[in-house]
Amino acid sequence: MLDRRRFASLLGATALAGVAAPATISRGIAQGAAAPATRGNYLIRNGAVITVDRTGVLPRADILVRDGRVEAVGPDLATAGTKIAGAEIIDATDMIAMPGFVDTHYHMWSALGRNFVGDGFGYFAAKNATSKLFEPADFYNSVMLGLVELANAGVTTVHNWSHNTRTPAHADAELRAHRESMLRALYSHGHIDRMPRKEPLDFTGIDRVQREYFADGAAFEGLVTYGVNLRGISQSEEAVYHEDMEAARKRSMRIAIHAGQTPPNRVIAEDYEKRGWLGPKLLICHYLPASDADAQAMARTGTPLSFATLSEFRLGRAGDPRDALLRMRRHNVLVSLSFDASSIAPPNMFETMRFTWNMGIPWRGTPTEKLPEVSFREVIEMATLNGAKALGLGDVTGSIAVGKRADIILIRGNDINIAPIADIEASVVQSATPANVDTVMIDGRILKRGGKLVAYDVDKVVREAKTSALRIRTAAGGRLAPHMR
Repeated sequence: MLDRRRFASLLGATALAGVAAPATISRGIAQGAAAPATRGNYLIRNGAVITVDRTGVLPRADILVRDGRVEAVGPDLATAGTKIAGAEIIDATDMIAMPGFVDTHYHMWSALGRNFVGDGFGYFAAKNATSKLFEPADFYNSVMLGLVELANAGVTTVHNWSHNTRTPAHADAELRAHRESMLRALYSHGHIDRMPRKEPLDFTGIDRVQREYFADGAAFEGLVTYGVNLRGISQSEEAVYHEDMEAARKRSMRIAIHAGQTPPNRVIAEDYEKRGWLGPKLLICHYLPASDADAQAMARTGTPLSFATLSEFRLGRAGDPRDALLRMRRHNVLVSLSFDASSIAPPNMFETMRFTWNMGIPWRGTPTEKLPEVSFREVIEMATLNGAKALGLGDVTGSIAVGKRADIILIRGNDINIAPIADIEASVVQSATPANVDTVMIDGRILKRGGKLVAYDVDKVVREAKTSALRIRTAAGGRLAPHMR
């Protein structure tokens, strides 16, 4: 595991090294300026602030950040007696400041295969044709591509649901990408794709990663935490799945499982509650056909749900996604949002929130008829604080509150697709896109400024992802074979 000095030296090797921060910044963050390698002290001034905290929405306020921590939030901090000496000024006039988004379910090893799909050749066909062909370098290139895209889109925390962890070198490659990206993450170590149903999960590699990276509970200055994802009954025999679950629980690990996106439904929350499996450390994804009793069991035990809105519509054959979402809400299940895989849905939380808001309405002649509509505020909570809580990070991120880490994004309000702003929360959900994200700060480090990624060599990330994709397509052949030009 890396200590603070080693982590700083690694950061110093990036494009951020040796660049001094300007004394002040105007209109968001100065165009073309390079980001500091270390955390800075900042006063984000005069923005509209969505706190996702009990203070709600502040039409005009400041945020003081010191050493990666939110130190103060409120109007006119400089004149209110708050000590701001040494803080770099970020002028957020005509911008919306809010917590960075939290994606609770993303299979990042396949990010570079986003366009391997085609008509009649969907996600599972493309995955099955290529999963065995990914080498460790491809895992690094894919995860790095996904992480940099997330940062660009204002996603500051991600659950990397790694369900094709082929060798120890593949896990190391993913963790290298996490180290270099500087995003906050939960890394869930999994199985090898298409593993025989009767074969139990080998925890040797999982234990090795725990020992070498997460002995102190987190890696890379606390930015990355650790868990395991299990195949469930859809991909393993029931007895084998129970064995895997007990092995993970014996290790007190955070556990993630898929449930009920296509028939038959084999996850019964009531049964899981009797077994003692439910609780805040078990994240269930999809679960479209959950009964009211299942939802009540999840709510009773504090078991969170990851709802991959676009994926639920594309792949959901086990129930109506609208009914599933409203049922979970009705029983007060903690619902977060996710992308699943980039060949199913873009890692774009603005689009996901907008779609979730649009579909979150009751309709006549169904049990949802008298339920309230999903609100703008609610989908923002799903995309931020609920996601942080689902990953066990609710005390760390997900809202702009004193004492939490500074994972903050600034959204330009004068861009042609979002102006003029009226209701601040509606503007984020209805109008904003990743192109409006001016600034991204994670743990007090600025990764995007003036609308440009400054912490990465983007051309290199894209070039290496293309190299991996070409090699994999060539090896797969068939309809994936590259066209000769």
